Amino acid sequence: MKRYVTRRLLMGLLTILVVFSINFIIIKIAPGDPISTIMGKDNDDPVLRAALEQKYGFDKPMVTQYAVYLKNAITGDLGTSIIYNKQVITMITERIAPTLLLVLTAAVLALIIGTLMGMYAAKNEGSKIDVFFSGVAYIFNSMPAFWLGLMLIIVFSSILGLLPSYGMINTREAHTGFDYIIDVIVHMVLPVGTLLLVEIPIYFRIAKSSILQVTNEDFIVTLRATGMSERKIFNKYILRNAILPTITIFGISMAYLITGVALIETVFAWPGTGSLMLTAITQRDYPTLMGIYLVMSISVAVVMVLVDIIYAALDPRIRF
Repeated sequence: MKRYVTRRLLMGLLTILVVFSINFIIIKIAPGDPISTIMGKDNDDPVLRAALEQKYGFDKPMVTQYAVYLKNAITGDLGTSIIYNKQVITMITERIAPTLLLVLTAAVLALIIGTLMGMYAAKNEGSKIDVFFSGVAYIFNSMPAFWLGLMLIIVFSSILGLLPSYGMINTREAHTGFDYIIDVIVHMVLPVGTLLLVEIPIYFRIAKSSILQVTNEDFIVTLRATGMSERKIFNKYILRNAILPTITIFGISMAYLITGVALIETVFAWPGTGSLMLTAITQRDYPTLMGIYLVMSISVAVVMVLVDIIYAALDPRIRF
């Protein structure tokens, strides 16, 4: 097990380095540059441009820029934002908590609800509830998350007036203590609900198909022939084997949520890293963009390594 974990950790570090390198190259060769954004469209002073390029290190060769940035990133220095003139690590630290709150809440709830729905549908295959769950799952699985979020805002905020449509807290009220927690939870309902409606169908379909597949295996038929109770067969043998693909999907889903929640944060004006990333893209703020991508790649790599370790702990065959 130790050897397997070591290999996965090394693979995770290699993945982070490769993603870091690819992001650096893509950002550098993309059209536009932050110097033009700072100077403005009507200002084309070559002296000023040269001074700004020297200030931010853009006058050096790309290989030198890469080596310097990689060295600084290893020490925790992600540079200074060109647009905000603040340390990138500080800006990301201020924004990462709301993003993680949104992502983790949606991921855990989707895993639990979707898996339970899949288990129930598999146990009652062909029933009305199974047909209903399957139909709803296909419908929501085909909907873009940002469009679904806009529809929820129109229905529950604009028409019914039940839930807030933007932000993390009510800025007009100075809530503290338990009232502050309730305020945050109320503001989370729509964005988390949007992510749930998109993610639950994935877990539902995987859980249902996995359980049905394991149920039809020969060793399950043998266990039934021995007279073992259906409850024990399901809990000890079917569920333990069928849950493994769900764990894999959880890791993939977490990676998607971490990197893809930017649109949801934009739709609901959620103060996370997503809105910061989109601003950095439009303003060509290279240090901020690189810092966000680096944090995202690290988060995804950590999640995938943890999922692989859990998978190996549940199924010893994976270690080999």
